[in-house]
Amino acid sequence: MDIRVLGPLEAETRHGSIVPSAGKPRQILALLALYANQVVPVPTLLEELWGMDAPRSALTTLQTYILHLRRLLAQALGPDAAIGAKDVLVTRHGGYLLEVQPGAVDVHEYDRLAELGRDASDDGDDEAAAVIYREALALWRGPALVDVKVGPILDIELARLEESRLRTLERRIEADLRLDRHADLIAELRGLTVRHPLHEGLHAQAMVALYRSGRQGRALEVYQGLRGRLVEELGLEPSPRVRKLQQAMLAADPVLDRIPRQRTPILDLFAA
Repeated sequence: MDIRVLGPLEAETRHGSIVPSAGKPRQILALLALYANQVVPVPTLLEELWGMDAPRSALTTLQTYILHLRRLLAQALGPDAAIGAKDVLVTRHGGYLLEVQPGAVDVHEYDRLAELGRDASDDGDDEAAAVIYREALALWRGPALVDVKVGPILDIELARLEESRLRTLERRIEADLRLDRHADLIAELRGLTVRHPLHEGLHAQAMVALYRSGRQGRALEVYQGLRGRLVEELGLEPSPRVRKLQQAMLAADPVLDRIPRQRTPILDLFAA
């Protein structure tokens, strides 16, 4: 079985899709997929489907949804399958478990690659880190579960995943900056700062990429734009680290030219 949640929900076997058209069964499948090979307790499933206002018939209705998913599984597995639907969508004491092979769910492969990228970076291999991070990010086909109506449990998981995606992207850019690829990053970072107008880390990376490409004035404009939005929207000044980065650029601090040889993230160079 191949399950993809990093974009529209997809779950397929050799004989077809098991994604239901109805909203609540889709939620169940999405949650079970995110926690594949782990038991998802019945109370967690009920909270996802109905929040704190579950009807009296909630447990019976949940069991009906599980039965529906198993029917789809049985059809997709085919009549000659070595295992049955109940062997894949398993009932456990107090909950249900979706049993799949390692690597069958794209989010788990993404997590594995992101960790490998961090290991490569920690070992000082920026070239390998950048490649692995790109491979991890390539698994994303859009916002996670974009076609699933989510409840409170999935909402938390999606926020966590989006934060992880952004953090992995920052780490990939950090590796590229250390590899002296600043000029190649400018266009990408311009788009990212537009999509994330209050994100200090991405703005700091854009400033460094521009500065190291000989565009000190434009780098300082990025700082002023960030500062203006932070003050206007949040009533906050940029963090001390970002302000120190700006001061380093005004002073043409040589540390900015040594970033490729540092293992420290850019803003951490100005944390003291």
